[in-house]
Amino acid sequence: MKKTNRAVRSESTTDAAPRTKSWQVQTAKARFSEVFRRARSEGPQHITKQGKEAVVMVAEEQYNQLIGKSRQPKNIVDFFRQSPLVGLELDLERDRSPARDVKL
Repeated sequence: MKKTNRAVRSESTTDAAPRTKSWQVQTAKARFSEVFRRARSEGPQHITKQGKEAVVMVAEEQYNQLIGKSRQPKNIVDFFRQSPLVGLELDLERDRSPARDVKL
């Protein structure tokens, strides 16, 4: 009697998503096109090795959203250096007219 080695894909529930897909690494390798298609159409696909989380395959659009958040400037100087207004000539000359009198 020949044993059938059937690839199993499990569905688990995590805090990140209500029903995320989890694939064993061997199954993900054998069915890469399906994992790829599901990452694009259904959302992140978790790929595990020896029962532990290993990697997550996500669509490029989702990846770019995540990376965009991490590429924000670290400080105010970097913020201004990365501004699209860098190099714009501004008139920053101060008005030299006398100040008004104030009663104290």
